[in-house]
Amino acid sequence: MNKSEIAGHVANRTRVGRWAAGEAVDAVFAVIAEALARGEDVRIAGFGTFGTRNRPARTGRNPRTGESLNIAASTAPTFKPGKPLKDAVNAESAS
Repeated sequence: MNKSEIAGHVANRTRVGRWAAGEAVDAVFAVIAEALARGEDVRIAGFGTFGTRNRPARTGRNPRTGESLNIAASTAPTFKPGKPLKDAVNAESAS
């Protein structure tokens, strides 16, 4: 499922226009991204927690040439699903 499909489902469930639902979905994603960029966690009850994890600098290896190279430190987004989301996914896969 992609973003426009999500917006379509939101439009059907909320009885708003597809364009307005798309704007709402975009706004939610933007707010989450901005909070993560500030180093904040985003907790959505019944869904999960978005956060960040610092990845230290390390030495890697080019698989083609075998040459060593330095990989810079970075911050990676993370997601930890909540119990209701895990239960919903497991209920669907059990069916």
